[in-house]
Amino acid sequence: MTERLQRARAGSDALQKLVEELAERLQRSVVLDDPLVRFICSSRHFDDADPVRIRSLLQGLADSEIIRYVLDQGVAQWAKPGYIEGRDDLGLLPRYCVPLRERGHLLGLLMVVSAGRDLTADETAAIAKSAQGIAAQMYSERAAEQGEESGAQELPWALLDTSPTARRAAHQQILDTGALPDAPHVVVSVVQVARSHEPSGQVEIALRAALERFCRTRWAHGAVAVTADSAVLLQLSEQPPDPKELKEQSRRIVEALDTFLDAAASPVLGIGGGRTGVAEAWVSYEEARVAARAARRMPHFERVGEWEELGEFAVLLQLPDHALNASLLPKPLRDLLAAAGGQGHRLEETLQVFLEHAGSVPRTAEALHIHRTSLYYRLRQIQEITGLDLDSGADRLVLHLGLRIRALLQPDGHATAG
Repeated sequence: MTERLQRARAGSDALQKLVEELAERLQRSVVLDDPLVRFICSSRHFDDADPVRIRSLLQGLADSEIIRYVLDQGVAQWAKPGYIEGRDDLGLLPRYCVPLRERGHLLGLLMVVSAGRDLTADETAAIAKSAQGIAAQMYSERAAEQGEESGAQELPWALLDTSPTARRAAHQQILDTGALPDAPHVVVSVVQVARSHEPSGQVEIALRAALERFCRTRWAHGAVAVTADSAVLLQLSEQPPDPKELKEQSRRIVEALDTFLDAAASPVLGIGGGRTGVAEAWVSYEEARVAARAARRMPHFERVGEWEELGEFAVLLQLPDHALNASLLPKPLRDLLAAAGGQGHRLEETLQVFLEHAGSVPRTAEALHIHRTSLYYRLRQIQEITGLDLDSGADRLVLHLGLRIRALLQPDGHATAG
């Protein structure tokens, strides 16, 4: 079943009136969507409704498949109006689409149902004139909203600031204004977008749309802060957050971004550890950033990294990118990987399994499906090539950390924390 994504903020009475006036003049159905093709408001029917329009009107929500189809037409980058082709399999009739812009900002999309793509020159001129008024109204309302919300949007960043003074001031503001509940448990999630061909501002709109629905859930209250290519979701709750709920929430955020953004965006999400009270939100934030980096580098996380599952990778992933390179591999491990006769990969696998099973010969042999005699032979080879003693805890640690670093340098989806 196609997921239905949360609607945009309902249109004002003024916007509704402008849409209705245009529809009456054209005697055609008109709909106003936000830049992510989420329903804002619509005119009454004129016997030209298709299943997509009916569902949107009844539910106030858009199917993710429809959103992705429309965005794939590049409407967010259109410099002028044009037709969106219909799709019988989606129940979508052709639409005349007008990108609504004001001062360079894409505010929304004005859609006029036109099954026969038969709008006359007079009709397109009327649409263009109405579009100017609708865009101006949207811009005015947006400016007013941003003015009212500017303080609330800055609050999460202040709570996560590196300066203890800034954090204390933000915490006091929460206590004084009640902007957020001073709940005993906090968790921060960080979303990062790699790159995208979307127009300026579209990524920020998508990030806010994907996260804002989780500012108020049955278990938490929170706030969202967004930049050009990343976002933070800070959530406060009376009880410790359920890891399963956090994982499901994260999955839904990533899926929403996959709908709103092109494939090049490749969003990842990191979940910080649960902390005590809003004063420790910054700690969860730093953990979430590391977890997001893990999600980017380690495919087995499937784009959602969790601090609590990183194990020793939590330390390694705090190395800067310029330092996290092949020079960190210890020489004994490099010698092993370069072993002649094609032995390197086999011996690397043997060492990996041996270390993962705490040096237990019986369990390692069973995991590799080989006889213990064969395992002893391979272990002797490893010791001869590396010059290290596998009975030494210090030597095993050198090799184990080396293998962990190698997993980060050459992610193959099989590296595991633990």
